[in-house]
Amino acid sequence: MSEESSTATATVPAPKAPAASEGEALLQVHDLVKHFPIKKGLLQRQVGAVQAVDGLTFDVRQGETLGVVGESGCGKSTMGRLITRLLEPTSGKITFEGVDISHLSTAKMRPLRRDIQMIFQDPYSSLNPRHTVGTIVGAPFRLQGIKTENGTKAAVQDLLELCGLNPEHYNRYPHEFSGGQRQRIGIARALALRPKMIVADEPVSALDVSIQAQVVNLLDDLQTELGLTYVVIAHDLSVVRHVSDRVAVMYLGKIVEIADRDSLYASPMHPYTNALMSAVPVPDPSRKQEHNRILLTGDVPSPVNPPSGCHFRTRCWKATEKCAEIEPPLVALKTGHQVACHYPENAPTDVIAETITVSKEAGEAVAKAAEAAVAAKAEETAEAAETAEVAEVAAAEEAPADAEPEAAEAAAEESTEAVESTEAAESTEGADAKGETKS
Repeated sequence: MSEESSTATATVPAPKAPAASEGEALLQVHDLVKHFPIKKGLLQRQVGAVQAVDGLTFDVRQGETLGVVGESGCGKSTMGRLITRLLEPTSGKITFEGVDISHLSTAKMRPLRRDIQMIFQDPYSSLNPRHTVGTIVGAPFRLQGIKTENGTKAAVQDLLELCGLNPEHYNRYPHEFSGGQRQRIGIARALALRPKMIVADEPVSALDVSIQAQVVNLLDDLQTELGLTYVVIAHDLSVVRHVSDRVAVMYLGKIVEIADRDSLYASPMHPYTNALMSAVPVPDPSRKQEHNRILLTGDVPSPVNPPSGCHFRTRCWKATEKCAEIEPPLVALKTGHQVACHYPENAPTDVIAETITVSKEAGEAVAKAAEAAVAAKAEETAEAAETAEVAEVAAAEEAPADAEPEAAEAAAEESTEAVESTEAAESTEGADAKGETKS
């Protein structure tokens, strides 16, 4: 980095939150959920929900790169937008440097935007075509009200040079650049305020292979030079392996396995991770015979109505009845893996026994919770019946006292009318009898 760059950025005020030391958790996510409601009808009543993210728990350490992989539609991009608070979570907790940012307002989130930035997937739609490069990259300075020593223009030109662009491109528009250059502009914008963490949502998926290597190497160099922390979302497993320290595998809104890069690629434990790794082509023709491709049967279930228990059981070759009844928790094993599977692969016997024990405990906890829910419902029903009975008794006791004389008077009148009608009937019968005698 040039001397002008270091001078221009030296005046950016440091964030108020205390910095996490190397190895400490910079970001902590616990049971994160995001459901998008499905509404129908004239009154737009909710009839269901798309369970895009359904209970994610993980952390990102200071200075590391966490790669996130999975099929299209598994919730990777939604997760990235949630931890940058571009989306409001349905439930769960997001903690950044000890501060709970799960439901902070826009005004309270604004200072934290300096520390959390995002590189978007599409370099063509993420840049405003009506603005120049100088306006786009300089926007964070204006929005945060930050003044640099040599002015915003000099800071922007230093950022462009840092990202491999010509500083003379300051007055050009996005349509004058290639896809790789546009992505570099997006990276320069994300780096403007020297953030602590950057979420890169498939930063190279829309680029050519040669340009992909340039952008990946640029991100790697910037992390080394600036001490950045990355969350890299990608489909390309080779890219993730190159840039990541740890890798999280997602399937249908859930994390099924987390491990460090080498152990995950060498011995994946979750069946879905095994299937993903088997899909990577082997460039060596001599090893093609050794490569066993795992073909998954069936389609990916709908996130509107996911399967019970393990979400992967409908496509898993190891699924049993237990997988349909009990959802496997994400368990930290002795090998360093975190895996959500009742029957993990490539695991020692004691590790499998440990997983089965934890699964049994989870099943017992689920059963106890169900029994407690049934008992609570029965108790609520009994209490409601008792309350209704008490209310009826109280209503009867609170009836006005003068209602009794009125009731007695009404009963007396009814009895009098009954007597009079009886006497009238008898007199009528007597008159008829006399008439018959005379005749």
